[in-house]
Amino acid sequence: MKIYNTILLLLLVFTISCKSEAKKGDNNISETEEVALLDTLQLKMNRGKKWLVNPETEGGVQKMNTIIKTFKSENTKDYNALGKRLAKQTSYIIKNCSMVGEPHDQLHVVLVPMLDEISNLKVAKKTSEGEAALTKLEGLIKDYFIYFKL
Repeated sequence: MKIYNTILLLLLVFTISCKSEAKKGDNNISETEEVALLDTLQLKMNRGKKWLVNPETEGGVQKMNTIIKTFKSENTKDYNALGKRLAKQTSYIIKNCSMVGEPHDQLHVVLVPMLDEISNLKVAKKTSEGEAALTKLEGLIKDYFIYFKL
């Protein structure tokens, strides 16, 4: 239940932080409709090319990747602390969200699951739970670099 509440809170933060997109567009999508939209979108290329992102998003994801590499090289098992460090980077990305349209929607397809795995890291009680969340997060970051660029 705690994870469910965290996910809902994060989706709400996404909706609020990206409100500039709704102001610029003609459509007024409710929060419920936006969540449903995220559930139906599949990550895809931009006509065979990578989607362009803003510098803050690229820098934030690169920093997340560096944090993970450092964590693994230190051979530590404090997955909760790792989750907290990564959450700061995702907060930075969300706070500096300036993307709109299809690139923005595609970013959410990969970023929302990242937030889920970071939440799982923050509450992992067993090493196996932390390892599983980290493995999934690494796959999502890999996907980010396949589909997005500065």
